Amino acid sequence: MLAACAVLTAVLLGFHRAVPNAVGRAGSLLESFLPWLGAVVMPLLGLALLRRSAVALVALLLPVAAWTYLFGGLLLPAPRPGARDLVVVQHNVSDENADPAGTARALADAEPDLIALEELVPGALPAYEEALGEDFPYHAVRGTVGLWSRHPLGGVRLVDIRPRGVQEDWSRGLRAVVRTPYGDVAAYVAHLPSVRVRAGGLASARRDESAGLLGEAVAAERVRTVILLGDLNGTVDDRGLAPLTSRMNVAERGFAFSFPAGLPLARIDQVMARSATVGHIRTLSATGSDHLPVVARVTLP
Repeated sequence: MLAACAVLTAVLLGFHRAVPNAVGRAGSLLESFLPWLGAVVMPLLGLALLRRSAVALVALLLPVAAWTYLFGGLLLPAPRPGARDLVVVQHNVSDENADPAGTARALADAEPDLIALEELVPGALPAYEEALGEDFPYHAVRGTVGLWSRHPLGGVRLVDIRPRGVQEDWSRGLRAVVRTPYGDVAAYVAHLPSVRVRAGGLASARRDESAGLLGEAVAAERVRTVILLGDLNGTVDDRGLAPLTSRMNVAERGFAFSFPAGLPLARIDQVMARSATVGHIRTLSATGSDHLPVVARVTLP
């Protein structure tokens, strides 16, 4: 039985794409917490040692190998900073944040080139503009998402990622061209619809539809280098984000679990890039939000 559990864990890790999504989006639900499947190894190891089962111990090598293949690289040290790096911060600041100015200062302390924010509400926007204005003189806001930059911005426009049936005033996507010293970069900031775990499984249809629309916008982008920052309400392993992960590079180092802030279990705040490398991603200290901020280093071509 222990050996069978070990083999099943290895199969789920190695062949998670084979788990169907037709019923309750079971595949996406598994993929949302896929790294934690490796935690099954520890109790199985303890039981195998207690039973002195050589078969179970050998079988446990399978999930260990599968987990290492999938996630071991994320544990490697961050690459050294390069001359063509951009430091970017992504944060869902929460529409219930009681200290927007303090949150803004905490993000600025990371000394990024770009800061992307979601859940910007009108009442808090002036606090962010004032706290970030000196160090980040260029910014753009569309609906409830915003981008602050040390470098000039141009070509700012709304990106319509509304799923069907959502009201017209729902604005959660923007695009801007960042005029960096190394060339133009198209920066996208997005906040995809929330998902819920219910008795019938994972409710993610609207998130998936919105991800498809965002993927089409990125595919049509004429600027070669693209950086996407946002609360995508999904992990990079979740097939629901395939319209984005199939077109863009994700972080090569770091887990950076960002949600929920009190007990982070998954990274749903993402930094992705096209024609650029996301070398490392990590979290910052908690703010007044239910998400942790993430900071990433993006190497431009």
